[in-house]
Amino acid sequence: MKFTETKLKGVFVIESKRFDDERGFFAPSFSAEQFAARGMASQFVENNISYSRSRGTLRGMHYQAAPHGQAKLVRCTRGAVFDVAVDLRPDSPTFREWVGLELTAENRSMLYLPGDCGHGFQTLVDDTEVFYMVSEVYVPESGRGFRWNDPAFGIEWPEVGERVLIKRDQVYPDYKL
Repeated sequence: MKFTETKLKGVFVIESKRFDDERGFFAPSFSAEQFAARGMASQFVENNISYSRSRGTLRGMHYQAAPHGQAKLVRCTRGAVFDVAVDLRPDSPTFREWVGLELTAENRSMLYLPGDCGHGFQTLVDDTEVFYMVSEVYVPESGRGFRWNDPAFGIEWPEVGERVLIKRDQVYPDYKL
């Protein structure tokens, strides 16, 4: 696997090395040893699948407050998304900065983000599925979020026509520390 750290410390783009043959290919997608060697979460306790029917579906921006922060390993298994991580660490030089990248079923790239980052994605095509693993169980009372278009972050989302959001994701208040 190839690990490329983004401008946000601890947030990595991960590309699997493919081993092709006449049957197709094999590609490792997770190694506890390789993740731990980089200071990344190496145990995941829940796996989740998110399916979106429509292009323009925006899910986010979400995180869990400490001590229940969830490190995430995210991969698009069908379709395509623009995946975003936001640095929510007040002591970080990149506090409130974001990174975004296209994850597709074809490129098989993954995004890893530590538990103190916000996360969300927008589908780029219909019938998109995202698979992600998390390092901590979901704790509803620790769930937090901020609006996808909160001016505190200035995320530049791709234009996809009409966006589809649930009410909760539309009405989060402005982000405050």
